[in-house]
Amino acid sequence: MARPMSRLEDEAALRRTAELYAAGADRRDKALWARILTEDCVIEGPGFRVEGREANLGSIDLLTRLFVRTQHRVHNQLVTIDGDRAEGETYSTADHLSERDGARALLCWAIRYQDKWRREDGEWRFSHRVLIVDWEETRLLPALPAAPTTA
Repeated sequence: MARPMSRLEDEAALRRTAELYAAGADRRDKALWARILTEDCVIEGPGFRVEGREANLGSIDLLTRLFVRTQHRVHNQLVTIDGDRAEGETYSTADHLSERDGARALLCWAIRYQDKWRREDGEWRFSHRVLIVDWEETRLLPALPAAPTTA
């Protein structure tokens, strides 16, 4: 029988789920998200609520349609662990790059996730994430220079 994880190991594993979530969003990696979401996972935020792992994987398609690139960073995290369940708050920032008609803009969010996890088969997975945007900023970026033409 495997020994139970220590509190520090659990905290590191919970943080790792947040880091994998960010990497999965930025890489558009549904397989990565599938590993860290429970089958009945709910993710919600301003104006949306998505229920179930498969439906949440579809959110990656939406990111692809809306933004050229994204970059999510995980900051501090506070968690409370109770056996095979945990809850806490994860601070993040997320940058979303869009391009339309040659114009580029960067949408920046300051995020606090209200998280719930469940340990399944020895792995921590998100069972519920509530995305709270504390503030946002949109920055216009210089247009990319035109590609040189060959004669």
